[in-house]
Amino acid sequence: METIKQAATHFLGHHRIAVTGVSRTPADHGSNVVYKRLKERGYEVFAVNPNAEQVEGDQCYPDLTSIPGGVEAVVIGTRPERAQGTVEECERLGISEVWMHRAFGMGSVSPEATAYAREHGMTVIDGGCPLMFDPTADSGHKMMKWALTMNHHVPRSV
Repeated sequence: METIKQAATHFLGHHRIAVTGVSRTPADHGSNVVYKRLKERGYEVFAVNPNAEQVEGDQCYPDLTSIPGGVEAVVIGTRPERAQGTVEECERLGISEVWMHRAFGMGSVSPEATAYAREHGMTVIDGGCPLMFDPTADSGHKMMKWALTMNHHVPRSV
């Protein structure tokens, strides 16, 4: 079992990352914030939304399978009931690193999808946000990490 810090460091060590649930009407939508920050930090990041052709001025893909050259890791930012389909697609594509975004409420965390992914050898970070950890963190997200760790929305280990 890895600590959350070890798992986050490994996840963020990948260069090609997909973010699901990126919205066509961004405002401060969580997936869009993650997408933009990863892009700003030099990651090759891919937006995934089956209902959009373009997001944040970039091409958007309907699913992980459509991303040319594939990805190494996936941030799930959709409703929890969609996470199962995403982890099954990750398994088919050989993607073994998944982060289910969660701040308040359930976020994108699905206990069933988490169990399925782990049973199939995948590493799943089931809570928190990639922006809470270096090299993508900011002070606001670090404060949120502390608070959300106390209420178990950020796991201590994966």
